[in-house]
Amino acid sequence: MRLRHRDGTVVHLAYCSNVHPAEDLAGIHEQLRRFAGPVRARLGVERLGLGLWLPAAAAGRLAAEPAELDELRRVLDEQGLEVVTLNAFPYGGFHDPVVKHRVYRPDWTERARLDYTLAAARVLAGLLPADAARGSISTLPLAWWTPWSDEAAQAARAKLDTLATGLARLREETGRTVRVGFEPEPGCVVETTTDAVRELAGIDTEHLGVCVDTAHLATAFEDADEAMGRLTGAGLPVVKAQLSAALHVADPASAAAEGLLDDFVEDRFLHQVREPVAAGVAGRDDLPDALGGSPLPAQAPWRVHFHLPLHSAPRSPLAATTTELSASARALVGGERALTDHLEVETYTWSVLPADQRPTDDAGLVAGIAAELDHARAELHALGLEDA
Repeated sequence: MRLRHRDGTVVHLAYCSNVHPAEDLAGIHEQLRRFAGPVRARLGVERLGLGLWLPAAAAGRLAAEPAELDELRRVLDEQGLEVVTLNAFPYGGFHDPVVKHRVYRPDWTERARLDYTLAAARVLAGLLPADAARGSISTLPLAWWTPWSDEAAQAARAKLDTLATGLARLREETGRTVRVGFEPEPGCVVETTTDAVRELAGIDTEHLGVCVDTAHLATAFEDADEAMGRLTGAGLPVVKAQLSAALHVADPASAAAEGLLDDFVEDRFLHQVREPVAAGVAGRDDLPDALGGSPLPAQAPWRVHFHLPLHSAPRSPLAATTTELSASARALVGGERALTDHLEVETYTWSVLPADQRPTDDAGLVAGIAAELDHARAELHALGLEDA
């Protein structure tokens, strides 16, 4: 879906296909027909934006085989879908039974991560609509926080420089601009916008920048206005933003909250937990650690990195960071100038929600994704954006 900001910018709104398990091109074609096309039909829009997740093997094949790229473009057109942004964070196996820390490998010290991202950029240049100003790709925030060293930082910076050179060359060859955004996430080398300013200082900001995930921003207890001011003050562009909501626990010491939190413990994804303390913010790598393995103080609210559907709240006394989501959207596109033109709903956790809150069939998932997009569009309308 496309909206127009008051400054004239066309803002693209999409949903991210990493919610669907597909590791090869046949699976990707199937998910477009089985889910993305029906979401578009349910919304009643002529064209729906899709933030396409391409595993590394699929991206490499598409970049190397023009006929495969043509076929993907044909399926997208058949389903009324357009792609201006890719998710190249998970390298592969994102819906394996256990993912956890593996989602951060290979990291930006490794050649495989660079090759994957450049292949994804070449694919995106071939998928962009003719009237799209640019393409965007989201990627991991350098690496998981440990182990990390000066040598690792230098190796990663060399890869980022090569990435920028490759993106510049791609623009010369194709006439299409593709930018890559590093996505601050709890537990990573770049966890916050403060970390982004420090770790990404001196990058080529024509081609590289930040992907702001609003659930990650909330989990880290960052103020949206201050965070966006920090990025713009440092000259770091917001390449894209992911509209997402985290889990908020007002009183984690209460028996009622603890009982409901047990329902969010699951084996596939990592769910980092943060709590404000006198010295800043305390954290644990995963929800079971915070609950029992190495418990947090539970003397202040918790935020849990568990993406929740934007349009519905968890069972009370748990809540979602929807207030923070609204504040982030306002900071991103509610001012006189849009800080980004690519917005993506990224709730990849539908399959691991508590049993009474997850869809039971394809129709339920299609309805849920459509409801999320409707919710996001209403938020943007409230900020003064109009359908384009």
